[in-house]
Amino acid sequence: MIGAGIVGCSLADELTARGWTDVTVLEQGPLPAPGGSTSHAPGLVFQTSPSKTLSEFAAYTVRKFGELTVDGLSCFNPVGGLELATTPERWADLHRKAGLAASWGIRAELVDAARCKELWPLLDIGQVLGGLHTPDDGLAHAVLACRAQLGRATGRGARFLERHTVTGIERAEGRVTGVVTDRGTFPADHVVSAAGFWGPVIGRMAGVDVPLQPLAHQYARTLPLPELAGLNDPRTEASRPILRFQDRDLYFREHTDRIGIGSYAHRPLPVDPFAVPAYDDATARGLVMPSSYPFTEEDFAPSWQDCCGLLPALKESAVDEGFNGVFSFTPDGMPLLGEAPALRGFWLAEAVWVTHSAGVAKAVAEWMVDGRPATDVHDCDLTRFEDAQRSPAYVAERGARQFVEVYDVIHPLQPLDEPRPLRVSPFHARQQELGAVFLEGGGWERPHWYEANAALAAEVDVPERDAWSGRYWSPVAAAEARATRERVALYDMTPLRRLEVTGPGALGFLQRMTTNNVRKKPGSVTYTLLLDEAGGIRSDLTVARLAPGRFQVGANSPADLTWLQSHAPDDVHIREITQGTCCVGVWGPLARALVQPLTRDDFSHEAFGYFKARETHLGQVPVAALRLSYVGELGWELYTSADLGLRLWDTLWEAGRELGVVAAGRSAFNSLRLEKGYRAWGQDMTAEHDPYEAGVGFAVRMDKGDFVGRAALERRGPLTRKLTALLLDDPAVVVLGKEPVFAAPGDTAPAGYVTSAAYGYTLGRCVAYAWLPPLAAGTSTHIEYFGEKVSATVTDEPLFDPEMTRIRR
Repeated sequence: MIGAGIVGCSLADELTARGWTDVTVLEQGPLPAPGGSTSHAPGLVFQTSPSKTLSEFAAYTVRKFGELTVDGLSCFNPVGGLELATTPERWADLHRKAGLAASWGIRAELVDAARCKELWPLLDIGQVLGGLHTPDDGLAHAVLACRAQLGRATGRGARFLERHTVTGIERAEGRVTGVVTDRGTFPADHVVSAAGFWGPVIGRMAGVDVPLQPLAHQYARTLPLPELAGLNDPRTEASRPILRFQDRDLYFREHTDRIGIGSYAHRPLPVDPFAVPAYDDATARGLVMPSSYPFTEEDFAPSWQDCCGLLPALKESAVDEGFNGVFSFTPDGMPLLGEAPALRGFWLAEAVWVTHSAGVAKAVAEWMVDGRPATDVHDCDLTRFEDAQRSPAYVAERGARQFVEVYDVIHPLQPLDEPRPLRVSPFHARQQELGAVFLEGGGWERPHWYEANAALAAEVDVPERDAWSGRYWSPVAAAEARATRERVALYDMTPLRRLEVTGPGALGFLQRMTTNNVRKKPGSVTYTLLLDEAGGIRSDLTVARLAPGRFQVGANSPADLTWLQSHAPDDVHIREITQGTCCVGVWGPLARALVQPLTRDDFSHEAFGYFKARETHLGQVPVAALRLSYVGELGWELYTSADLGLRLWDTLWEAGRELGVVAAGRSAFNSLRLEKGYRAWGQDMTAEHDPYEAGVGFAVRMDKGDFVGRAALERRGPLTRKLTALLLDDPAVVVLGKEPVFAAPGDTAPAGYVTSAAYGYTLGRCVAYAWLPPLAAGTSTHIEYFGEKVSATVTDEPLFDPEMTRIRR
């Protein structure tokens, strides 16, 4: 293992606890404070996050560090946390955060300004509207936790070698074989890079891309304050909650009789990881440690004024000392975890803050020892970024933006502003002409609605939305959904990932890797699942058999490609074809009337049934036509090469004019797919769920022979939870996802949480899917939305067209 900061020490402890005792940890600096981010980290642990995964990581960190002691001193001080609101927008957001905390099982309470003053007497509450108090949050003593875990791991057989600078990674035949240092070479079957902001440096040695941007973050300590004299034990340092003033990008914590202040309000200060000095070089230059850069007072000056306004006692004080501490940021703000596809045995545990350190270590240790982590980590998987998102320029720009937005109120649909546009489909010019409003995902520009359809919105009666659910939404989406249900619409489905699987062994390989029976004649399409060995849903796929040895696979994330390639035998070839192809979804009751005149082939239901595929021509354009529909209407997914994409769009558009064709966006698409009960992997179901509780057991054929995950499904017990369809009772309320759900009106603890939600324009109600205990249809539940409990009813699914007559016609 490379790096003995909080992640490396935690991982050594977790691995040795699981029986992997032949562990060597290499560290370039002195132990136990080797000079990385851990050595200067202020230790804040706030558990509540929009990410369920990060919240679980933080909760484990709290539990574990709370049980660790060194010399009688706990490694965690549960002083709690207090987030302040000084604007109506922030106060509303704290209500939303309280809902997130409830969803993830974290204690949290909204408190008024007077209670904020009780918790932090130095506050001037004249500008405070209220706060969110999280009593189980607190301060992790990171260096102390390193010592505790280092000692436990060493007791089980691990060794920690300080002042060993890594200079190279040895490789052979696609596997890591050892680590070279300035003091010798260490053979290894597995190497974990837990080097923090030095991660890109280690990655380059291994030939592995590490999309991480270090940035400096200001931290200052005041002079001693008379108001704190004698209040705190110097060994524990603090007794009052960590204070966050996010409206000014500030946080505060006590250091005995001083106050520590962290600021994200300054300009981004990027750091080149290849230029960070080694420990001895840093101290020779007058730095305290490599991760501690000189304090830039001019950057802190505006924040000091904000500090004095919130805490008037600071007006009589001053900054006694400060530094610009280096931390790691990724383009999406999430950690980088997992085994590198290009170098087996080389693992990353990077871009991890103290907050999540123990939880990350547990997950990575489970991954290495057991083959999978117990917590779903798909949004931390190092393969999640597209090639277009891994350039140094992109990583630097997006990493800096993550720094700027650390404390911003971020909407679930809110895209990052730059660099855009990055990836566009061949239809982009036509979409712009139609007034497309683009959001972004995976680097792709994705139309969410088209202003060209604004006139149609006047014909649709939809309730007004509140300010939160009304962001990144337009009533035009309702018009596009209605046009899809009544006429025909074109959907840009190009961002959907496409893989080509070929070779003599392709059929047997896909049959073994997936749950459904794909042993069908060419021209067949199968909806199926990728499971892990524990029966968890890694992904869902559509597999089109276009020829005896050629399949087109619709997948989700880059991890799907990695997973399949890692299991493929020599006679199977897998490549991604997304970049060179494009797709238009043609859906609606008039879809056949649109496409049939463009081809000599018979597109009737009898000749071209549901879940069938055909390679044909539409006008002058060769296409692979798949009779699929994720909106619950008749239609096809039409694929062609990227160079012919614009011609395909224009051909379909011209043919559809007399039929009233519209272009429709993702907003309408999401509404229609939820009315039909179609799951979105990564949102509604993950590797934490099995097919039966997720409601996709129909895609499992236990009688087809062996497949990955089959044995685990045979051992599964009774259903204890279920992805459940809810219909909100009030037609004027729209929830967006991750809200807590209460099974009965008087319940104080939620029974589950919402995964996906959208207004069902056909149904006239908001549709929400939620993980809940099995409940009978008609059961009344309540969803907490910004502090208010709104009623919702458990509903049989699909809510729309349960007989499937509209698709099969």
